[in-house]
Amino acid sequence: SSLRIVGGLSAAETGDWPWQASLQYNNIHRCGATLISNTWLVSAAHCFRDMSHPQKWTATFGAVLKPPSLKRLVKTIIIHEKYRYPEHDYDIALVQLSKRVEFTSSIHRVCLPEPSETFPYNIYAVITGWGALTNDGPTPNALQEATVKLIDSNTCNRKEVYDGDITPRMLCAGYLEGGVDACQGDSGGPLVTPDSRLMWYLVGIVSWGDECAKPNKPGVYTRVTYFRDWITSKTGI
Repeated sequence: SSLRIVGGLSAAETGDWPWQASLQYNNIHRCGATLISNTWLVSAAHCFRDMSHPQKWTATFGAVLKPPSLKRLVKTIIIHEKYRYPEHDYDIALVQLSKRVEFTSSIHRVCLPEPSETFPYNIYAVITGWGALTNDGPTPNALQEATVKLIDSNTCNRKEVYDGDITPRMLCAGYLEGGVDACQGDSGGPLVTPDSRLMWYLVGIVSWGDECAKPNKPGVYTRVTYFRDWITSKTGI
């Protein structure tokens, strides 16, 4: 279930989630990604397993997969040095575009949190993606969105949930009762939350989970604050 919106809504307006990108391998959607500057995307390392040749990847922007609003070739893929498949730890990658993206109201970057930023548990956050609508189900053409709650790691590490598998580099979000979750094809995409001024911050990157939207199996996300300095070290952002 590694390539991972169930229980969500179609993102109504183009430009609602202007930082969302689709990463496509041989022009087929594989994963989500998030625009963090004019030339860099952040995504999940597991998206590039056995497929780390930049020349076969493209990134598209816009709320529908076909036709995209904008398309870019990929120049470089940087996978975290400590990521080891099939483990889920350090599941982060950076993707450099071959040509700048000029920001508009409908395509622009998300804000990155400071490394020291803490997000309170039980706050709501939004996940977006073109992943399956049911576990192993079809891929939608329109970007989907769903609201989830951040779940503290102690709860997420309980025996009946993920039984100690959640590391400090991970963050759980969803509902213990199930019903709303990321799914296959959402991997690498954003988990975002707004601040008091309605500036949206990237809190997590869709990483893994046990199937989709099952009770006691919330989505697990790469914790962006943990990797904030790593992102700077590779990109200068």
